[in-house]
Amino acid sequence: MKIAIYPGSFDPVTSGHLNIIQRASRIFDRLIVCVMVNAGKKPMFSLEERVAMISKVVADLPNVEVDSSDELLAEYARRKGGCVIVKGLRAGSDFENEFQMALINRKINPDLDTMFLTAEHQYMYLSSSTVKELASYDVDLSDFLPEQIIEDFKKRVSTIHQGGNRK
Repeated sequence: MKIAIYPGSFDPVTSGHLNIIQRASRIFDRLIVCVMVNAGKKPMFSLEERVAMISKVVADLPNVEVDSSDELLAEYARRKGGCVIVKGLRAGSDFENEFQMALINRKINPDLDTMFLTAEHQYMYLSSSTVKELASYDVDLSDFLPEQIIEDFKKRVSTIHQGGNRK
């Protein structure tokens, strides 16, 4: 069985992330979407909330499971029996950092490969940061987020920005 890991912070999971998940789920027998702890980021949603949102979004994909981890990705993949890390690329600028991480992961776990999936054109500009910024201006999010999580996301944004304070 070919198991792939799709790691990320997913704060929140975007339509671009979902597109990568759907495509990777057709390639591998099992896909684990893993919400990784990134000490360099201050997430809007808790780890548990992000896992719950992704679980809601992938409920119709039977070979996709959602998990979280604060360990090294290469070690997590080894523990889960993963043979491939799936990474989505939006632009050429993403490649340099992701390529470096792929080499490091392979050094730590020589049985681990990385597969890059390029974003489809309608998602090339899309990031969780962009979605958070757009939401603070009350933009229609239907082109940016999976419909299953839009209301939860809007509630969180309105709580954060009560009183009109935009950051």
